[in-house]
Amino acid sequence: MSNNGNKIELPASIVVRDLAQKIERSPIDLIKKLMTNGVMATINQSVDFDTAAIVVAEYGFEAVAEVVEEEVKEETGEIPLWRQLIADEDKTQLKGRPPVVTILGHVDHGKTSLLDAIRSTEVAAGEAGGITQHIGAYQVEMKGRLITFLDTPGHAAFTQMRARGAQGADIVILVVAADDGVMPQTREAIAHAKAARVPIIVALNKIDKPNANPERVKQQLAEMELVPDDWGGSTMVVPVSAKQKKGIDDLLEGILLVADSNEIKANPNGKVLGTVIEAELDKSKGVMATLLVQNGTLQSGAVVVAGVAHGKLRAITDYKGKPVKKAGPSTPVAVMGLSDVPSAGDLFEVVPSEKEARAIVAERQDAIKAQAQSRKKLSLEDLFNQVQTGEAKELNLIVKADVQGSVDPIITELNKLGEGEIGLKVLHAETGNIGNNDVMLASASKAIIIGFNVQADVDARRMAEKEGVDIRLYEIIYRMTEDIEKALNGMLEPDFVEKILGKATVLQVFNASKFGRVAGCKVIEGELKRGAKVRLYRDSDIIYEGDLSSLRHEKDDVKEIRQGYECGVGFKNFSDIQPGDTVVCYILE
Repeated sequence: MSNNGNKIELPASIVVRDLAQKIERSPIDLIKKLMTNGVMATINQSVDFDTAAIVVAEYGFEAVAEVVEEEVKEETGEIPLWRQLIADEDKTQLKGRPPVVTILGHVDHGKTSLLDAIRSTEVAAGEAGGITQHIGAYQVEMKGRLITFLDTPGHAAFTQMRARGAQGADIVILVVAADDGVMPQTREAIAHAKAARVPIIVALNKIDKPNANPERVKQQLAEMELVPDDWGGSTMVVPVSAKQKKGIDDLLEGILLVADSNEIKANPNGKVLGTVIEAELDKSKGVMATLLVQNGTLQSGAVVVAGVAHGKLRAITDYKGKPVKKAGPSTPVAVMGLSDVPSAGDLFEVVPSEKEARAIVAERQDAIKAQAQSRKKLSLEDLFNQVQTGEAKELNLIVKADVQGSVDPIITELNKLGEGEIGLKVLHAETGNIGNNDVMLASASKAIIIGFNVQADVDARRMAEKEGVDIRLYEIIYRMTEDIEKALNGMLEPDFVEKILGKATVLQVFNASKFGRVAGCKVIEGELKRGAKVRLYRDSDIIYEGDLSSLRHEKDDVKEIRQGYECGVGFKNFSDIQPGDTVVCYILE
């Protein structure tokens, strides 16, 4: 920001968001001020110098023309964490730092073997002492430059870190077996990496196997919008064999090339902050945490705040277990001295004193309590309000359908809707019921889950409620597209949301003269309530959906039956009940 007293330098054209930042005012407030001056603009639209000058004058600023016109670059989507961390740093102090890499991919495609091959290559290359302890991260050297690897257990942990506000990795290595190709977990890993806006390098593993078919895999990758570089695309595909340790150097060189093109930088002398990789309570040493320094230089004795944990660092060791006095950007270290066990993905920062650390932690704990009480999910109903104030310009969706034949037409229809003012982005589309992984991805990416002819698992519904994720279930495509189109146009009426009350298993079936066929059930979760709605499942198929017409305990009519008790259940106009069926009871709110 270029301020001299009340003077402010402005370019010939400036985006409303950037103008609000320059004068340190709310974008919403600025949009209202523009409207009173007869200018209708959203947060992402540009206004000319004269308009901007009139508006800033109302806030007490005098606008002067910039000598050199700045390039106004509109950020779209999620900005990588490290760019956010260095946003306030002096640009002249920024220096290149080692890239931070994580490895994702399908189970059994060789992620662990590849990490082991990279590590053993480094030890064989003369690393003194080898690796003496596992701290969830380590560094290797290539052509005199360091690369940091995060040894995270797959894309679920990667996304969990993102859900907590962190993005530890600069680059993702996607491991795909040349003999097996793109599998469901590969697709999930791609979705998670794309949602994080992280560059992807494909390690085509197991090329030594006789049935390896690299060209088929490249075709599959191209269909997932990862077009290989040798096909004219931008995705680097490196053939490797973790077993025979072939292609490892090529992969490391590829990482450095991608790092150079992304200008990964930090200020070693700036504010000290980074991410918690993992943490645990050791009986003899106390709290042990692995920290990844992302800006500044962490020193022994520093006072650190990590999430709701704080403390003065008593000791710092590198990934080989060797004590060190300080650690610069992209360096993973194990530390001792924190008061509590922080969570993986928590951001940490160095503060001047323990008194200030305690104050920050107390404030965060209060904020967490307040957030838990007022947590609200991002729903289609909220979308239009956010667009009006300029807060949203893209709606992220996760699509789950019953069969692959349904997925493609749904995506085609959704893409048509995304051609207007607000973009639609399908982060992940797959067959099968909605599970915890889908909810976790939605939570991290602020996405809405769309289900077509599928159900959400009970655990997934609970997690969605906790994480504030909106799940929408449809049986007809046009109803789904109609809802989303209405939301984009701001016309969506309030919808009813399902709340699962409980679950029961049918043990026996009886004939009752008064009620017809009655299911003798045992409540295994929550409660059943008379007057609520029910679904009857046989295996994974829904065989009845309607009202719970009668509910009896022994010989008495009751209003509700809780977990652990047995009861008799009657369904309205339905008698095809069998032992082993599952009853799910729910209400609409």
